[in-house]
Amino acid sequence: MKNLKVVLVAFVSVFMFNSCSNDDSPVVEEEVITTAIVTLTGGGETITLTSRDLDGDGPNPPVLTISGNLSVNTTYSGMIQFLNELESPAEDITEEIEEKDLEHQVFYQISNSLGNFTYTDFDSQGNPLGLEFLLVTGANPGTGNITVTLRHLLNKNAAGVSDGNIANAGGSTDIEVVFPVVIN
Repeated sequence: MKNLKVVLVAFVSVFMFNSCSNDDSPVVEEEVITTAIVTLTGGGETITLTSRDLDGDGPNPPVLTISGNLSVNTTYSGMIQFLNELESPAEDITEEIEEKDLEHQVFYQISNSLGNFTYTDFDSQGNPLGLEFLLVTGANPGTGNITVTLRHLLNKNAAGVSDGNIANAGGSTDIEVVFPVVIN
């Protein structure tokens, strides 16, 4: 019985110390991103890929809008913008990503060997950021997906990350969008 009392007192003490702790560590708030807008300019045209998810993790999937098809053998200058459209006016999360560039990187993947991405903007230490890029489409028409992933608190020095390989990046995904595309 005496052992039971000692265990009970120890348990209550631990509970009280944990529940009454004065933890002044800062709370890190994650960005709320409802919308990703990719703008591709090349070959005399501008193509816009938009993902809008106004219910966040709710039951409805994001609404994808793609303004047109991409052309074969074309170099597109690209940029991406992230918004929180739950705010009025919409909050441009892209600005925060630029300010905290060491903590973020955008990754681009395209399926079926339909093209290649190259970073054209960099963080304050010379590592890729990914808000601006080039997309060079291949010589053959086809269909596939462009996957856009924004990672937060990743390891930018891990193998392949500076080349756009997400496999070793770690960190957490703030948003990931898959756009179906046609190249003709």
